[in-house]
Amino acid sequence: MGRLGYAKLGSWGRFWTTLTLVGLATRAAHRADLGGEAAGTSINHSQMQLQRLQELLRHGNGSDVVLRVQAAGTDEVRVYHAHRLLLELQSERFRELLSNQSDVVLQEARDGAAVFDKFIRYLYCGELTVLLAQAIPLHRLATKYRVASLQRGVADYMRAHLAGGAGPAVGWYHYAVSTGDEALRDSCLQFLAWNLSAVTGSPEWGSVSPELLAQLLPRSDLVLQDELELFQALEAWLGRTRPPVAVAERALRAIRYPMIPPAQLFQLQARSAALARHGPAVADLLLQAYQFHAASPLHFAKFFDVNGSAFLPRNYLAPAWGAPWVINNPARDDRSISFQTQLGPSGHDSGRRVTWNVLFSPRWLPVSLRPVYSDVAGTALPAARPEDGRPRLVVTPASSGAEAAGVSFQKTVLVGARQHGRLLVRHAYSFHQSSEEAGDFLAQADLHRRNSEYLVENALHLHLIVKPVYHTLIRTPK
Repeated sequence: MGRLGYAKLGSWGRFWTTLTLVGLATRAAHRADLGGEAAGTSINHSQMQLQRLQELLRHGNGSDVVLRVQAAGTDEVRVYHAHRLLLELQSERFRELLSNQSDVVLQEARDGAAVFDKFIRYLYCGELTVLLAQAIPLHRLATKYRVASLQRGVADYMRAHLAGGAGPAVGWYHYAVSTGDEALRDSCLQFLAWNLSAVTGSPEWGSVSPELLAQLLPRSDLVLQDELELFQALEAWLGRTRPPVAVAERALRAIRYPMIPPAQLFQLQARSAALARHGPAVADLLLQAYQFHAASPLHFAKFFDVNGSAFLPRNYLAPAWGAPWVINNPARDDRSISFQTQLGPSGHDSGRRVTWNVLFSPRWLPVSLRPVYSDVAGTALPAARPEDGRPRLVVTPASSGAEAAGVSFQKTVLVGARQHGRLLVRHAYSFHQSSEEAGDFLAQADLHRRNSEYLVENALHLHLIVKPVYHTLIRTPK
């Protein structure tokens, strides 16, 4: 580069050009040195460089850009003396904004203006510390200024804290929908489905939108004490939000009334304010529920199409559908328990029980990891270590008697984690009707580590659920 061209760059441009040339020369010399050596030695001063960048941002030395960040609805303006090169390197949006100006006014929401210092620090240093309340404003800034790496990082943070039960799932769901973040939206929905009891008992339930409610109510993987709990939570939501009549009636029709015993249905009809207001909209469903409980399942199926979600149990925690199981020191040895469930959801089967035997093994070894021996001396493979195996859970009926004829059983195992004094569902594993074992059960778990995310005070908290499905519900391919 000629002297004239070099002078036109200005002091900041000359600094970066010199730094680039020095870097190229250093790398060339480094390659030359390595040519005569078997191995090189790495010199890492990245932390020192990070500190210098922090000082550059803090003091504004050599800045060539001024950012004036104004919080919406206020006269508050924060001024940042920044450097065009670093902003444009990280953000396409800043590249556009600074193409023909160096003094920019940025209008931000109040929560965004409050964390803008963290945002710009990330542009300089590539790191920041996120708090729960700062996740949405930081993600919004990353989206607005098209900083893809920060956008992904904050979204990953939000999904991780959802899994631990710390994140505000309802608020994050609505935000994910507004920004089109499908992965975050699905993570919020999954958390809400697995922990609906905890959410319906919290202030968040009142902020659920009709759209979110419409996403949740049809799901069969909702974890609840029973269907009555869902009806009562819906009635509380209706009383608090007062939605349009069409929204209320559509929500009430999503309740699975055949899963509610007749005695409780009678009480609902007599006492429920929601049914008093919208009873005609669900009268056909209530009548169908009474008929379902009064007749045998086979007789009922002759007159009604039972291939619908109304006749499928959700993941109910009530004793009729399963049992909790706390396994202390789960890495120690094999355990087993037995429990009973109702044969079917129909009142015709309410007095009939199925006994289940459950085996838990912390170190089951699949065939691929078992020792293999050869006839040739000295060629035996090393014995597999116990910790090489993975946990195994097998659920089998105690007998295969005729009392279960006409019914198949879907099995679900919930794994709980304690967060902020609450026991929340962190993982769920489902079995196919014909299977006795969940093939991926705790496949990634490390039960030997006391601080494992799967353990609560060195105990594995499980809840075993058996969902009876009448054979007429299973469609056969034509």
